[in-house]
Amino acid sequence: MNLKNLRNRIIGLALNREEGLDGILVTIGLCIIALLLCVVMRDSLTTFIQTLVSEMTKSAKNILNSPGAFILPDIRFF
Repeated sequence: MNLKNLRNRIIGLALNREEGLDGILVTIGLCIIALLLCVVMRDSLTTFIQTLVSEMTKSAKNILNSPGAFILPDIRFF
C-alpha cells in the first residue's frame, strides 16, 4: 500500500459521519426545547388546553343536539 492510498483512507475515515448519532442528538435537543417550553409556559399552556377542551366540548354538544344529528335507517325488530 503506498502513501497516497494510506492518506486517502485516513481522510475518508476521518470525514465519515455516523448518521444515527446526528438523529439522536437532534431528538435530544428537541426534547430539551419542549421541556423548557413546558416549564416556562406552563400557565399559558394550561389555559390554552382548557380553552381548547371546553370549546370542543361545547361544539360537540351543539352538533349532537342539532336536529338530524342521528338519522337511523329503518330498523325492524323480529
